[in-house]
Amino acid sequence: MNAPLSARSGRARGIALVAAASVVWSTGGLFVRFLDLDLWTMQAWRALFSALSLLVAVFIDRGREAPKAFRDMGRLGLLAAPIAGLSMICFVAALKLTTVANVMVIYATVPFVAAAVAYLWVREKIEPRTLIASLTALLGIGIMAGSATRPADLAGNALSFLMTLTFAVLLVMARRYPTMAMAPINALGALLCALFCFPLVPGSPPGPSEMLILAVFGATTTGFAYLLFLNGGRLIPSSEAGLVGLLDVPLAPLWVWIVFDEEPSSSALIGGAIVLAAVVWCLSGLRGSEPEPEPEPEIAKPPA
Repeated sequence: MNAPLSARSGRARGIALVAAASVVWSTGGLFVRFLDLDLWTMQAWRALFSALSLLVAVFIDRGREAPKAFRDMGRLGLLAAPIAGLSMICFVAALKLTTVANVMVIYATVPFVAAAVAYLWVREKIEPRTLIASLTALLGIGIMAGSATRPADLAGNALSFLMTLTFAVLLVMARRYPTMAMAPINALGALLCALFCFPLVPGSPPGPSEMLILAVFGATTTGFAYLLFLNGGRLIPSSEAGLVGLLDVPLAPLWVWIVFDEEPSSSALIGGAIVLAAVVWCLSGLRGSEPEPEPEPEIAKPPA
């Protein structure tokens, strides 16, 4: 097989893996709607199963070097882990309070929030294309958020933004410190989330059927999806991975619309279309100048 053909095959495989990861991630809202549990019970058990699945993912990816991945986290990893745990809490809490469409529209702005964090933290220059897209996305968020009348929607939108902000911080940390291993960090973050939430659980453990859903929720949307994204993201440029990864933004509200008849509001559809168009326009403009991907650094993806 010649080199160009092999490269095309690797790129196609990378796109397929990242797309599959995005489809799995997009089912998070479905699991939250399936579970008739209080927030802390859902958070605690889902985080525990997420931590276990991420531990398995680390051992699959690193093999005998898995324990070393945790030992090498250092102070930076210990700082990042609580941020990852906070992101997990915000994700599920936001989905409990507001519509999946609102959560995903706000989450789609993460490239722009990351650009702002990078500018404030390390004075990284914001490209004009990114700035224009950011302002356009802000308009979309304004249209969506401006229609929120219920206190729950306002709180859910705020938590969605906090989730987006924490993930943006993790992205900037991963870029500034390329040796950061995100899988062990996210595993520790999930464990911290579980330890924080379990004392707040008000009643007895969930029943067998609910426990099964929680286990699948944590294992698929965290561990399995992470493995897919990690292996696929190594085969394509990070901007392309980010573009393909946007599939979960329209898919997540689509699933709950089909299954639970949770119809997005017209303002959410309009605002979401503006945000998604801004992100696609911004990331597609970066593809031509991006260098070929390397096996490291490890790509960060939300711990949610």
